[in-house]
Amino acid sequence: MRKTTTKLNFFTLSLLFFYSCSGGSNSSSLEIVEPAVFPEHPLIWEVTSPSSVNMNEVKLNTAFNYAFADGTFTQSAIVIKDGKLVHERYRGILEGEINSIASSTTLDAATLQFLFGDRDQQSLSSSWSSAKSFTSFLIGIAESQGLISSINDSASMYISEWANDERSEITIKNILDMRSGLEPMCFDFVNQNLRVCQNQSDSGSGGDIVYSDDQLSGCINRNLAESGVIQPWYSTTEIYMRGDFKYSNCDTMILGEIIFRATGQDVQTFADYQLFSKINIDALWWKDFVTSGQSNGNLLAYCCLDSNARDYAKFGYMLLLGGIWEDGTLSYNSYVDKIRELEYYGLQFWKVCAKSPDVNGNCPDNTFIHSTIGFDGQYIMIDFNRNIVVVRNSLYAPILNLSNERKMKLIPSSLDSSNWILTLPRASGAAVNSTFNASVFYDLVTQAIE
Repeated sequence: MRKTTTKLNFFTLSLLFFYSCSGGSNSSSLEIVEPAVFPEHPLIWEVTSPSSVNMNEVKLNTAFNYAFADGTFTQSAIVIKDGKLVHERYRGILEGEINSIASSTTLDAATLQFLFGDRDQQSLSSSWSSAKSFTSFLIGIAESQGLISSINDSASMYISEWANDERSEITIKNILDMRSGLEPMCFDFVNQNLRVCQNQSDSGSGGDIVYSDDQLSGCINRNLAESGVIQPWYSTTEIYMRGDFKYSNCDTMILGEIIFRATGQDVQTFADYQLFSKINIDALWWKDFVTSGQSNGNLLAYCCLDSNARDYAKFGYMLLLGGIWEDGTLSYNSYVDKIRELEYYGLQFWKVCAKSPDVNGNCPDNTFIHSTIGFDGQYIMIDFNRNIVVVRNSLYAPILNLSNERKMKLIPSSLDSSNWILTLPRASGAAVNSTFNASVFYDLVTQAIE
């Protein structure tokens, strides 16, 4: 149980005050019980000054000036402290960023200005792999509701294609932790389908399955990787052993299919009813480009959830609160506890350094926070100790040239014929890296705490 302090560093789960009254030899006592006070999930964030939560506004501005410098490609950043919004900033593309993208892609300056002009608190960002953490929590909800019996059960209880071979040994927890032992899949541009990744570059960032019209079937119909040998997609020098960590977009696509088969609802529908509506989030998931699948396409459980920075922060704040609060009752707190206990990576969440790395690249004082992480620098950082949520997103424009539906169809040589998540800088294909560093930014934010 957490107590409320004068600094509101923690949230009160219940406040009970007892008073006794007595008089004469026939004394009697009257117990007065104040109503319990429970946390709430905000519909609209309460905006307050940094000083009201013991943060220094000048130092916060320093942190945000770093995050929004030309060359960071930052679209939005927000700080929630003690359940209140204390600082946020938004912007469109800057001149130096236009020049660097235009010089190495087919996107000219006028197009970039048109696509990435002014941005504000209503502007959408895209999550890329931060969506994996949302999918994970949906698995936790399904488990708590008994729709999935246990994350420690065989995934073949739901992915029946695995029931009669070695893949039946894979648990849902193995998949959540990216230790499924299954071969990582990449897109074969010659045959236009998914195949086993050929090298570490191929399999980087989870494998480029995003180019495939059908991003699910190949993920289901893959084999366990041979163990005890060098696998080129794992390392050129180290032997791969089954159960070793290997980040895989296909693994999270499987989690989305488990949710679909266990609940009868795709991840968008299940999230709308069981998560988004309860913590006041509006968010839209992208699909792949098949007409069948889960719902006129397969929901991209591993990526591609569009929302705004304020709503992303509500997901992080829900975790700070320990789960979802409804009518004074806390749900899914046991799954949040599992997330808090993870080391490095697990349950589709990361632990990242909360300070600028030292000269050797190590984390000073071994100080870590929990975070979602997405391609091109999408972050929801959750600091359970300091009661802080920090969100950062890069510049984003949805390319919907084939239809108004968020159905992925990516033809690298032709944006005009693509539906695509265009974030900057790397999703544009530019040979440019952002100068933004999440640990440096978070360190600067926490330096503002007084």
